[in-house]
Amino acid sequence: MTMDRPNVAVAAVVLLVAATLPAPSWGQQQPPNGNKLITSTSGSGKGLSKWLAMNQEEYVEKKALHTMATAEELGGKKLDANLTAAEEAKVTWVIDPKGTPGDTTFTTITAALEKVPEGNKKRVILDLKPGAEFREKIFLNLSKPFITFKSDPKNPAVIAWSDTAATRGKDGKPVGTVGSTTVAIESDYFVAHGVVFKNDAPMAKPGAEGGQAVALRLFGTKAAIYNCTIDGGQDTLYDHKGLHYIKDCLIMGSVDFIFGFGRSYYEGCTIVSVTKEVSVLTAQQRSKTIEGALESGFSFKNCSIKGEGQIYLGRAWGESSRVVYAYTDMSKEVVPVGWDGWNIAKPESSGIYYGEFKCTGPGSDAKKRVGWALDLTEEQAKPFMGTHYIYGDSWLIPPAGTSTSSSSSASTSSNSTAEAPTASSNSTASANKKESNSTAEAPTATSNSTASATTSNSTASAKATNYSSSSPPAKGK
Repeated sequence: MTMDRPNVAVAAVVLLVAATLPAPSWGQQQPPNGNKLITSTSGSGKGLSKWLAMNQEEYVEKKALHTMATAEELGGKKLDANLTAAEEAKVTWVIDPKGTPGDTTFTTITAALEKVPEGNKKRVILDLKPGAEFREKIFLNLSKPFITFKSDPKNPAVIAWSDTAATRGKDGKPVGTVGSTTVAIESDYFVAHGVVFKNDAPMAKPGAEGGQAVALRLFGTKAAIYNCTIDGGQDTLYDHKGLHYIKDCLIMGSVDFIFGFGRSYYEGCTIVSVTKEVSVLTAQQRSKTIEGALESGFSFKNCSIKGEGQIYLGRAWGESSRVVYAYTDMSKEVVPVGWDGWNIAKPESSGIYYGEFKCTGPGSDAKKRVGWALDLTEEQAKPFMGTHYIYGDSWLIPPAGTSTSSSSSASTSSNSTAEAPTASSNSTASANKKESNSTAEAPTATSNSTASATTSNSTASAKATNYSSSSPPAKGK
């Protein structure tokens, strides 16, 4: 996708990064309010004011309705009834590359998933041998919910593959962005703990066609990822669709390496740019009306952003893109303007919602942000700061083998609004560099996902990148 760049107020930044940024389409407009973030007492018109108000109203109304419905439907129980039943019937299978195959022991993850019945109704925990590397391309079908991948965060199992969007499939055509995925999860209620998800294809040069290389794609809803490493280059984590909780994880990449249109809450994660050129952390997609955009967006709390190059917090993959950072530490590599409007002609009057709340570090200077970014008040930030954002009270559970207090802060963080940041326990997993009937909106250039073997007819399109020397990485999803 081609990105728009701020000009006048940020000319110095443009000059600094001109040698590494792709084709300019940052509009040639001076952001409203000069070079300052929009605050709660200012705005850029009725559209933005409406957008701010709707986010707050949606938080109050939808949370109340969800709580009432859950209580009524489940007789006052918190957990969703299907999840409760699945947890009560859980089984554990061992996955060991050197093990002896049996009823509950498998040498590959693929073999174990094939054993899971269609319409599965019990939690199946795949206990991956610590330290083992599984060279597999995994596709978890939507008909097989309640699956857990579990290993040891101190000595994690690694699931790795090396496809890119340009890799040729069995039909001789490029597999595209979706088809490049190492681990694709399309079923609901997925949990991972202490695992490395890696796409170890060689790092593509900025602008290289077909360089997208997804390590993990989450298309199912109610997925939770704890203490994992998600390692890749361009498009590392495809946060495709659904409610997702990503806690204490290490996420590594270069361009748009957290992208998609999920409604997801990232807590205590370390996010690392691995390129010395321009890096863009998020490309959150939302192109519908403002009303339709409320169901998606990325929220980051108590996270840490660091690494190499010139780091942008995000760019708009659609006119209602929504990303919020709260209590997040930002290293000096984060560019002063912070955000990129991509090809949105007038970001200040669109449905884009890019906000920050009480972030810290040398890269968090609110006074230098683009004029259409938001310096949120506590009331405006509250809807995004807690697992209530993803309705976690009805489905979040601690990973297998851990206690609630030592793993998921699901129950406590849902009431978390403006407390001071806590030290995160980021994943200790060491990581090296780098479907399905999915009709969801996705990047341009169709692909047939090869999934676990090759069965996944995804209409999600791949991204074509066209870089030049004067603007951030171009993107076509």
